[in-house]
Amino acid sequence: MTQPVEHLLRELAPQVLGPLARRSGDFAAAEDAVQEALIVAAEHWTRHGVPEHPRAWLYRTAERKLTDLFRSEQARRRREELVALEPPAPPVDDHDDTLDLLFLCCHPTLTPASAIALTLRAVGGLTTAEIARAFLVPEATMAQRISRSKARIKAATAELRAPGERLEPVLRVLYLMFNEGYAASAGDDLQRVDLAAEAIRLTRTAHALRPDDGEVAGLLALMLLTHARRAARTGPLGELVPLTEQDRSRWDGTMIAEGVALITETMARGVVGEYQLQASIAAVHDTATSTDTTDWTQIRMLYGLLAQLTDSPMVTLNLAIAEAMLHGPEAGLRLLEPLDEQLPGHHRLDAVRGHLHEMRGDTTTAAKHYTAAAKATTNLPEQQYLTAKAAHARRVDNDVLADVSANKQP
Repeated sequence: MTQPVEHLLRELAPQVLGPLARRSGDFAAAEDAVQEALIVAAEHWTRHGVPEHPRAWLYRTAERKLTDLFRSEQARRRREELVALEPPAPPVDDHDDTLDLLFLCCHPTLTPASAIALTLRAVGGLTTAEIARAFLVPEATMAQRISRSKARIKAATAELRAPGERLEPVLRVLYLMFNEGYAASAGDDLQRVDLAAEAIRLTRTAHALRPDDGEVAGLLALMLLTHARRAARTGPLGELVPLTEQDRSRWDGTMIAEGVALITETMARGVVGEYQLQASIAAVHDTATSTDTTDWTQIRMLYGLLAQLTDSPMVTLNLAIAEAMLHGPEAGLRLLEPLDEQLPGHHRLDAVRGHLHEMRGDTTTAAKHYTAAAKATTNLPEQQYLTAKAAHARRVDNDVLADVSANKQP
């Protein structure tokens, strides 16, 4: 399948699934039918070219697949009469159901992991095998997760409903999806670029449908400004490269310019949310020529506002780093003290403590925290980086002890 065909199918998938699910009243069956239609379209369009009306073509194919499903032995008793009585299909309208589907896939009865998986399949158009690879689980396991998610939705709601007034659940799922792509929670790779790119694509879709929503724009800007650094975040062997050591010439300038323009425009509207604040912080980092020229006063102020808005321990963690850059590592360490109860055993807390103790010259304590962080993380590049930091801190400590010992000799 060529890349243009793949992109077109992913764009059309939710636009076909929405009306098909509404008409059939069975989201799970409609989603299965659309997946089968996507397979047929991928093969046919690659060989014979994209039809003149690709959306209508895909809808008719999915509709036939749905009829086949309803007539199967498994569903015959429930659906045969309904299929026989159904009127001819109405013309495919121009209404875009993508946002409706996003709301449905982010139903409150689903766990975040299940919502992300279902969103990738129903709205993103990814196959179960592709989603399983993204989450590093067997295909059968992912198939069961998606099947259970569709069953929960079916039990909770009988029809595809129009989106509500609040987008927070959808934005949260897209945010978590991007974060998993940006910093994989487990596995051999630091980042899963395809997953992050898909989160950006879906957020672009949400922004196109809700262009006046500041938080949608803020989330898209945050993703763009963060994803712009992806090429510089790993070395030749996939090793982690921290922000302070990244080659900023490898950052994506076009993506940064788009993100900065987007967040500048949305911040000017006056109503500020957490994604807008995070995007503003990312913009400060991305527009600085180095760590030394970064406006840490601005970052400290923005993290302070974010802390008031969210009361998140991860925000406090980043606030501590900004505080340390302005007022020294001791100030940052004091801010970390309350986090032991909120983030017990979290590798990022130990990693930041290690960094701040290293800043103050206490390499013994720094090595201890780096080692603890390395043991706690399940991502291999992070583990290797933290282990190397611990080893470096111990070498520095040993060199200091050797110098002290040599100076004491007569």
